[in-house]
Amino acid sequence: MTRRPLLASLLLVPVLLLSGCVPPWLATVLGGGDTSTPTGEEVADELRPYYTQVLSWRDCGGGAQCSTALAPLDWQNPGAGEDVELALVRHPATSGVAQGSLFINPGGPGASGFDFVRDSVDFAVSTELREQFDVVGWDPRGVGRSSAVTCYTETSEQDEFIYGIPDSEPGTPEWEAEVVDASLDFIAACEQNTGPLLEFVDTESTVQDLDLLRAIVGDEALHYFGYSYGTEIGARYADRFPDKVGRLVLDGATDPTTTTFEVVLAQSAGFEQALRAYLEGCPSLGECPFTGGVEESLDLIRELYDRLGEEPIEAEDGRFFDSAVLDIAIATALYDDGSWSFLSEMFSELRTGEVATGFLLADFYYGREGGRYVDNSLEAFIAINCLDYPVETDRDVIAAQNERIREVAPTTADPSPLGDVICANWPHAFEGDLEPVRAAGAPPILVIGTTGDPATPYEWAEALAEQLESGVLITYVGEGHIAYDEGDPCINGLVDDYLLTGEVPASDPVCNG
Repeated sequence: MTRRPLLASLLLVPVLLLSGCVPPWLATVLGGGDTSTPTGEEVADELRPYYTQVLSWRDCGGGAQCSTALAPLDWQNPGAGEDVELALVRHPATSGVAQGSLFINPGGPGASGFDFVRDSVDFAVSTELREQFDVVGWDPRGVGRSSAVTCYTETSEQDEFIYGIPDSEPGTPEWEAEVVDASLDFIAACEQNTGPLLEFVDTESTVQDLDLLRAIVGDEALHYFGYSYGTEIGARYADRFPDKVGRLVLDGATDPTTTTFEVVLAQSAGFEQALRAYLEGCPSLGECPFTGGVEESLDLIRELYDRLGEEPIEAEDGRFFDSAVLDIAIATALYDDGSWSFLSEMFSELRTGEVATGFLLADFYYGREGGRYVDNSLEAFIAINCLDYPVETDRDVIAAQNERIREVAPTTADPSPLGDVICANWPHAFEGDLEPVRAAGAPPILVIGTTGDPATPYEWAEALAEQLESGVLITYVGEGHIAYDEGDPCINGLVDDYLLTGEVPASDPVCNG
């Protein structure tokens, strides 16, 4: 059994997470409320203080405006505990006359919608959409500038948690005890530094936050564009508030009925296929480090995994680049075929023992920049998933699941024999459901799936479109994670026409990238 960093031993496998890196933000002030909601809708008395609040927007650079909203900590018992702060940013419609707001969520869970919209609005939506909508991003509860999950506060602690390698021989009782102790230390830090919020960062609470934000920006219906995990938020919103749905686009769709194991199995197969696609296209990229066919190249990569598992490479900062870090680096580059050149560079460097590009990719994934962690994407990812998914603890079941994962991903898969140790010991249990979403009575909802998407496999988009009573599936034939604004006029045109005019494709269209 190969040695692996603590984090790789604690989780079944990290999934669906990409995080961004941004500078600090100056919080804005929340204005007072009146006695009616901005949209004039009826709400329960205990929710009126939240639904009647008035946002105070302030300039925060680059044409963006920022504000903060308050939401109940516990939506089942509003007013009984602390409030949650939700950080918002918007780019007002450039035409000066907005159709309304278009809320954006980039995924995660744990990615910052605030940063995405503030810093990358031109990537998030087209010029035409910017003209007609106030484009709004927010950090969901637990994330970034909103009331956030906080665990380790020192870079050294975070480095040890992510990159540290247990002292004991893998597979021994001593190794298992060391891994469990590490999970308990991490959980204790999360409880101490996050407090009561830790129990209430589930996706259902975020869905209710989103309805609150819709109302206090003055929109009677929600116009929404969700990427990756953001499609989960959008789909569950439509299911809970079908009468409040405006125009929803869900790109890189998730399937709300999948278990953690089913997610990992599908993603493992997806990234294995994406690695094959990279190797097939590698010779056309320029300096390809592989000269043989796909199978021969996969054999070389497997040998690299084995070698790094036995003999990790120590970087100048003391961190170790081993097989688990290699796995994260590969997955990060496979999210987008535009990043394949980073894979070639990394594989070339590793031949001479260099790990600069490998750590560049892994650090991007974990939100580490300039020797420190610039966001809380990993902590939020763990906390949200532990509340959103039931956890498997039966060792025999875990062993059988791991075998299936290795079958679909023989090159890259090396799942932990302990399963998800962190969520198994999490202080707040899964209380949700994995039922299909119907959104009965909602207007048409666009669901986009990419045939070569490794992170949110195409079959999830098919499943979500089938579950939604008004789901319309758009298929993008291509590689990479998400389809919109990747340069394909077919996808961009269908999405923009729908968001701008409500025009729905006559049948489930296929766009060939």
